[in-house]
Amino acid sequence: MKVAVVGATGLVGTKMLQVLEERNFPVTELIPVASAKSIGKEVTFKGKPYKVVSVEDAIKQKPDIALFSAGGSTSLEQAPLFAEAGVTVIDNSSAWRMDATKKLVVPEVNADVLTAEDKIIANPNCSTIQMVVALKPLHDRYKIKRVVVSTYQSVTGTGVKAVDQLFNERKGIDGPKAYPYQIDLNVLPHIDVFTENGYTKEEMKMIKETKKIMGDDSIRVTATTVRIPVMGGHSESVNIEFENDFDLDELRDLLSKAPGVVVVDDVANLKYPMPLDAHEKDEVFVGRLRRDETQPNTLNAWIVSDNLRKGAATNAVQIAEYLVAKKLVGEAVEA
Repeated sequence: MKVAVVGATGLVGTKMLQVLEERNFPVTELIPVASAKSIGKEVTFKGKPYKVVSVEDAIKQKPDIALFSAGGSTSLEQAPLFAEAGVTVIDNSSAWRMDATKKLVVPEVNADVLTAEDKIIANPNCSTIQMVVALKPLHDRYKIKRVVVSTYQSVTGTGVKAVDQLFNERKGIDGPKAYPYQIDLNVLPHIDVFTENGYTKEEMKMIKETKKIMGDDSIRVTATTVRIPVMGGHSESVNIEFENDFDLDELRDLLSKAPGVVVVDDVANLKYPMPLDAHEKDEVFVGRLRRDETQPNTLNAWIVSDNLRKGAATNAVQIAEYLVAKKLVGEAVEA
């Protein structure tokens, strides 16, 4: 597999290179791509240096797959150029997610929708990915009616500038700001821009993307997304109302057997998921499982995952792995 990574020098692009290496993805040739100011810089993959090239140079090299993490406007402009050249693009931005002609994929949930004809595949929002991995087995068994989610999201979800802001504030250094307010010792109920209905774009992404990935518009979702001064991953408090009642032990067993899920739910021994424990791991961790005692058929859960890995890079690489396993990319398709 000839693989291009577009946005190779950014937080998620760097993580993509790391995940490709760790999961031993069959990269025969790596093509790192970044903005004009980064062309000629070097990235390291499997101990070897690779020079960053332009989009035009990358397309000429005819990669099989292009993993994109370069922002929405870049993706809207450049992903079609790769697709027209026969390259399968897996895009981490919000550009294509709600495009009715593009698939929005979390492999544990809906990889089976993919075909060889899908040349631009959308990677969902980080907070949506971890939630639907946990929701899928529950929806299949009990049918979800409504989800109320509040998120506690890491500064790494904003990027390097936000991480720098947090640590600068911690050291008392006045530096560039990613947020309109201090983030250290604070909580911002504001991720992305506010929309006309009073929700932020991040909240609306969770609402719309969940329905699309789960393939069920009847699921009602409402969200409040919050930025907190942590590293390592995003956390979510999720209240899930089902059509059918559930046995808590059966539900816990169902989750423990679900792909990509690790149940950490032993409050007697103070065991529950935390971002520190999810950091640099690919799984979605679920705990604090308990009935909502105010209404029937309703569960409270706590869901944690590394937003740069499962929430971004790992999910994209898993999509690529699925395409390879099903022979939907590369020579197998051409043959």
